[in-house]
Amino acid sequence: MRYVLDTNAVCALMKGDAIVLGRLDRAGRQGVAMPQPVLAELAYGLSRLPRSKRKERLRRRFDRIRGELARSSWTDEVSERFGEIKAELERRGARVEDFDLAIAAHALAAGATLVTANLSHMARVPGIEIQDWASGETTG
Repeated sequence: MRYVLDTNAVCALMKGDAIVLGRLDRAGRQGVAMPQPVLAELAYGLSRLPRSKRKERLRRRFDRIRGELARSSWTDEVSERFGEIKAELERRGARVEDFDLAIAAHALAAGATLVTANLSHMARVPGIEIQDWASGETTG
């Protein structure tokens, strides 16, 4: 796996963002994965929406994306990375929300680049490589 998608990257795919879809096509779906915390965040977001055509449309897109992309499983290595990252950021006084840390830990454990639009926030994570497929920006 070369890339791990953050929740906002998957949301961009669900919305049909042409730039992000193009980057996914160039990267090749076989090298891209979604971590389980992203699935949890999206399931929560969809569950909060009132019954509507928009919700149905987003649910269908989410199901399609889930069917096309591999998962990044929560392994012991991911848990170790999570603990290390959280402790380091707390020592520096640069806290990051646990779900974001979990997503970053998946990318680090896999040796993958994290795809996110939240560059400044995720750049706090030591040793992580980040790309924003919508803007083309890269850090790390």
